[in-house]
Amino acid sequence: MMYNTQLDTFLKVAELGSFNKAADALYITPPAVTKQINLLEEDLGVTLFVRSHRGLKLTPAGQSFCKDAKYIIDYCEASLERAKCAMIADSKVVRIGISPMTPQPLVNVWPKIQQECADIKFQLVPFFNTPENAREILKNLGQNIDVVGGIFDDTLLDLRQCAGTQLAMVPICCAVALHHPLAQKDHLEVSDLYGQNFMLMRRGWSHHVDELRDDLWKNHPQVRIVDFDFYSVDVFNKCGNDGALLMAIPQWQQVHPMLKILPVNWNHEVPYGLLHAEKPTLAVKQFIAAMQKALAE
Repeated sequence: MMYNTQLDTFLKVAELGSFNKAADALYITPPAVTKQINLLEEDLGVTLFVRSHRGLKLTPAGQSFCKDAKYIIDYCEASLERAKCAMIADSKVVRIGISPMTPQPLVNVWPKIQQECADIKFQLVPFFNTPENAREILKNLGQNIDVVGGIFDDTLLDLRQCAGTQLAMVPICCAVALHHPLAQKDHLEVSDLYGQNFMLMRRGWSHHVDELRDDLWKNHPQVRIVDFDFYSVDVFNKCGNDGALLMAIPQWQQVHPMLKILPVNWNHEVPYGLLHAEKPTLAVKQFIAAMQKALAE
């Protein structure tokens, strides 16, 4: 950390208006908080707080410094992140993002990848799959995470402002709860979905999914399509607990222990591959080439 940690303490005291409350929030003792604020005021040569029996109140100088302290912390953290990224960009490191919804793509082909990328170090970077995280991570690939495995097409790439390398076209399948009667089957006919709630990503997310949607609406109106906005743990839980069916791909077989992913007898596929920055590093390019070679063999 490049800035004085007393700034964190100062901001917490300013936010809560109390040394004791700030101490509780920071998991340190009230005397330690008081000492840090006193030292900070001494170093700066200004009084930051008016102390009274009613509590603490920022002085005009304290109010001004509070705004600048936030900027100082943000700037230092951004500077440090840029330095780390520059270091990684200059080294043979590939950071692979993983979450419960995006299992890392190396398991089956790792021995071959390791042979092709013996000079590359790999880091698995876990993240929680939320709409907000997805937007930030995919828009900023190459900063904290280099590649993420998943399904995509040009529609999603434009939406998320990133690039992607297709590794395969994978069949669109159907996830069912283990206790669902359809789980007894090895594969499904479209007619098996009649009368069922079939969870499908909203229109505009993928033109491949939209083609499936249009096919069902036109030729199989007996399937009740239920729109959802984002693949999350809640969506998989709903499939596992509420009896709804869910659009899935074979690569998600291990995502949820209470679900079974079944192929469906229809001609609908979706691209699967690696999402990455529009200008990936040489190490990322080498890794992608190794993945393509390993899967082609």
